[in-house]
Amino acid sequence: MAIPTYLLLGPRVAIRHLCREDFEERSALARDSAEMLQRWLGVREQTEEAFDNYLARLEQPAHEGFVICLRSTDEIVGGVNINNIVHGSFQNGCLGYTAYRSTAGHGYMTEGLRLVIQYAFDKLGLHRLEANIQPDNTSSLNLVKRLGFRREGYSAAFQFINGAWRDHERWAITTESGDTAEPAAH
Repeated sequence: MAIPTYLLLGPRVAIRHLCREDFEERSALARDSAEMLQRWLGVREQTEEAFDNYLARLEQPAHEGFVICLRSTDEIVGGVNINNIVHGSFQNGCLGYTAYRSTAGHGYMTEGLRLVIQYAFDKLGLHRLEANIQPDNTSSLNLVKRLGFRREGYSAAFQFINGAWRDHERWAITTESGDTAEPAAH
């Protein structure tokens, strides 16, 4: 793989856009993490066709897809999407993110998601990001709390996962409330 073009750099991780060459590594991480993630995301197909469909969705103007990589090795340690991006007077996007079993618990998602938030506010011109999280997903709730998100409400039967409509808490961060310390650009 060619030398990655990172969008923003943190002390240990960097972010870049997801690309076709990430299929094998990302699929292996997803398979290895399936038991950890299945409860929150449901079963996800790990085929080239499914990946290509996912990439095609990310090419649409209302979506951005990132990977969080270790700066020392370039290996992927997490993934983040900004979905349903609306510009104009709203300037909002919805976050989705994934940690992987082999690298969970090291703070990589906190550092990487902070970089994605910075990118969303500075480069995409968004004013607000929201994350919808299942109430018993304590790891994800703790992540957004660490990053300065505020709880805005509760959405009953919000998303269909694993054969049932799941409730979610809605958390958000705005440019006024976020830690917008400038990370290094690459």
